[in-house]
Amino acid sequence: MTAKFETFKTLHAEGNTFVIPNAWDAGSARILTHLGFPALATTSAGYAFSVGRRDATAGLSRDEVLLNAKTIVEATDLPVSADLEDGFGRTPDACAETIRQACDIGLVGGTIEDTTGDAANPIIDMQLSVERIQAAVEAKQDRPFLLTARAENFSYGRPDLDDTIKRLQAFEAVGADVLYAPDLPDLNAIRTVCASISKPVNVVMGLSGGQYTVSELADAGVTRISVGGSFARAAWGAMIRAAEEVRDHGTFTYAQDAIPDAQISRLMSDEKRR
Repeated sequence: MTAKFETFKTLHAEGNTFVIPNAWDAGSARILTHLGFPALATTSAGYAFSVGRRDATAGLSRDEVLLNAKTIVEATDLPVSADLEDGFGRTPDACAETIRQACDIGLVGGTIEDTTGDAANPIIDMQLSVERIQAAVEAKQDRPFLLTARAENFSYGRPDLDDTIKRLQAFEAVGADVLYAPDLPDLNAIRTVCASISKPVNVVMGLSGGQYTVSELADAGVTRISVGGSFARAAWGAMIRAAEEVRDHGTFTYAQDAIPDAQISRLMSDEKRR
């Protein structure tokens, strides 16, 4: 775990930019590992879809998310950072407990959002948001874990760049290792965020909004690029298109693009679970 953490920490070194794809189960983790990515993240959205639920703060429990993350950790030799949603509780103590449990299962990183789960008032006030991140930072002291603090304004209809930056700066001040504001509207906003803080910045691609290259994001100052649930949705999209072809046309040409059984079998484990 220490070696994985050191690798993960090095990836965040100043001047480096890397892509951290989001796996939603052990199988997707094994495939992404084989494809040569340097680290993996989990995705609450991808996992929620795989168990037939919507991605929502109230939809998945801490135990479920951490169990899913544990299967991903065990499926790869890469560092894994988890989507820990809102920390699974409003209080700082809840966030701290989530981080402790995340460390215990072998995760070397994780994200905490400043969301409430209440559509009428979706963002936790500034003071409590900072206290939550501070508690999470204290919980990971002397543990091999990088904490990512997320400011969710733009994901919840509050397109306030100044407030977003103030939140990220406050999270940085209390010890967050990585800062993340999903759904920033354009490359200029991303560049402004990166210039406003000294810690590494994560951005998410593959969702709505502008589509920028790794090179463009690196030039803007981004260190880490995740894909959220978009790989999972791409997989579901391929399955839906295949099923629609069979239903509507009675043909099976989708199989021409499917990965061969022998190829995917080579990527999977034959170890029997006890």
